[in-house]
Amino acid sequence: MPPARLRRARAALAALAACLLPLAAPAAPASATAATGPAAGPAVRAGAGAGAGAGAQADAPPPLTDGFGLTQVGAPTGSATNFVITVTTPQVAGPHTIRILLPADYASRPDKRYPVLYFLHGASDNPSDPALAYPALTAAQSMITVIPDGGLRGWYADWLDQGTAAGAQNWETFHLTQVLPFVDANLRTRTDRAHRAVGGLSMGGFGALHYAQDRPDLFGQVLTMSGANDLSTDEMIIRGAVVATLVNAGTVLCGPSDGHPCGLDFGPTVSSDAIFGSPYPVFNADWRWNAADPVARAAVLDHTGIAVYTGNGNNSPGDMEFWAEGTAKRLKQRLDALGLPYRYTDYGDGTGWGADCHGGHTAGCWAQDLVDYVPRLEAAFAAAS
Repeated sequence: MPPARLRRARAALAALAACLLPLAAPAAPASATAATGPAAGPAVRAGAGAGAGAGAQADAPPPLTDGFGLTQVGAPTGSATNFVITVTTPQVAGPHTIRILLPADYASRPDKRYPVLYFLHGASDNPSDPALAYPALTAAQSMITVIPDGGLRGWYADWLDQGTAAGAQNWETFHLTQVLPFVDANLRTRTDRAHRAVGGLSMGGFGALHYAQDRPDLFGQVLTMSGANDLSTDEMIIRGAVVATLVNAGTVLCGPSDGHPCGLDFGPTVSSDAIFGSPYPVFNADWRWNAADPVARAAVLDHTGIAVYTGNGNNSPGDMEFWAEGTAKRLKQRLDALGLPYRYTDYGDGTGWGADCHGGHTAGCWAQDLVDYVPRLEAAFAAAS
């Protein structure tokens, strides 16, 4: 590709990314908020094992034992059924929070084991945010939900470049080889794939598909809500959004500091090539992006339950959901071509889809997605027994 054409491609990608950045971290509605309360007392780590919870204080989180490369820092915060722990690991720089939601009967049923949903958040969010404990998740009667930290822009991948200013960024290794076995060792989980699901929203929608495709032996169900479902050159807007989080293209929009962190600052600025190599389609330089594209890899999900949710952003290119719908449609087309079963819900402008959903890339729509999805997932888990 001639240099002038390459420069135009780079400029277009950056411009598209900058347009999307203000929509990277939508606020959650008040109805999605669940209080976690103060610290629940000293962390007890000895003798937890798979039966953790027996003998623990009724109003405190069950004691968890360090292992699988994870070291707990400080005490858990929250209640016995909705709490947050903080861990460190050599795989990802810095401390990281993990929110765990237990069903109401967990402590009173020491003989019972539960299926697990791993729920992956979007960009610029963190499991310490109580709004991520969506009402449909906290109301679940028969499953555990684990919400691990995916970073402000970790993109649920082991980064190609581990030498950036962000430090170690092995998010997939952290989640699948550390968090997952840590949860299984400490809580009474069902450990077969038929009783384990992965789902997520926005950045986490990509992460859910990515994990289900990389490790189909681990997950029997996958959910993507408003996800970045397509990384191919057909969806350069989505690539642009990913790149924008890496190079912090949106910080120019932050303005003077008012003492609060800028929601468009995703951490230390790194190269556009940091995660999947070059994003530019020049002489196949972007082959790693194409290799990670969930649409291209859809055939791997042939024995996995698939659910896709999207709105239409009110048909406005200025709403990230407009572009998310495009990737959902492309995923649907690919699944149809492969003859794979799935559940696809496009709620358009949000009419009839909950009081807080208006079709945009917002938590009000995701809360209603989960109201629809969680009972279906629990039924699928029950049917797999």
